[in-house]
Amino acid sequence: MSSDRLKIVWIYPDLLSTYGDQGNTIVLERRSALRGIPYETVHVRSDEPVPVDGHIYLLGGGEDRPQILAAQRLRNDGGLYRAAERGAVVFAVCAGYQLLGTQFGGEEGQPVPGLGLLDISSGRGEQRAVGEIVGDVAPELNVPRITGFENHQGVTRLGPNARPLARVVHGIGNGDGHEGAYAGRIIGTYMHGPALVRNPGLADLLLRWAIGQDLPPIDDSWAARLREERLNAVLSS
Repeated sequence: MSSDRLKIVWIYPDLLSTYGDQGNTIVLERRSALRGIPYETVHVRSDEPVPVDGHIYLLGGGEDRPQILAAQRLRNDGGLYRAAERGAVVFAVCAGYQLLGTQFGGEEGQPVPGLGLLDISSGRGEQRAVGEIVGDVAPELNVPRITGFENHQGVTRLGPNARPLARVVHGIGNGDGHEGAYAGRIIGTYMHGPALVRNPGLADLLLRWAIGQDLPPIDDSWAARLREERLNAVLSS
């Protein structure tokens, strides 16, 4: 970490914040505090510049028009590009995930340019994916099975420079048997829930990347219990 305080940047809460995705910032704050890691959280509205000195950048879901506007403003702003280039962690959900790619589907399904931070492209599928999703994470990330809630009509294809975040066990995800994508320290997913609340192992992965070292253990017994109940409810139904 390049400073003595972890800087968490929540991008465009006025445009990209559906299904409680702001909870992803809260769980990072909480898990940092439990470990004595100093942090600050900055909420950047769509009429404000994106700071380039953050350690973790978070984007949430949104409807078509806010997604298109967010992509335009982020392209024009350039702050997220510069942050990612210097190695910052980026975690994006649903609409935020799609706009990290080279293009995504607009209000009428027309292609809209994305940011190109992930080698993915998204379009409109024939059916909407709504419901619980469970996936086995790519082994190299060393994160337990993930669980979340998806509500999207997107179909996402990965290029050669992106890898699937997980293999789908239950649900739809990208539409090809996989869920999400990652490259370097950039992760995109269709999982709401919020994703980092449901999956503390994924939250800790982002923290490890951001601070550049292993994390001291904390008591996760309640989180593990609730997570197990959620997984059992989905996979036994």
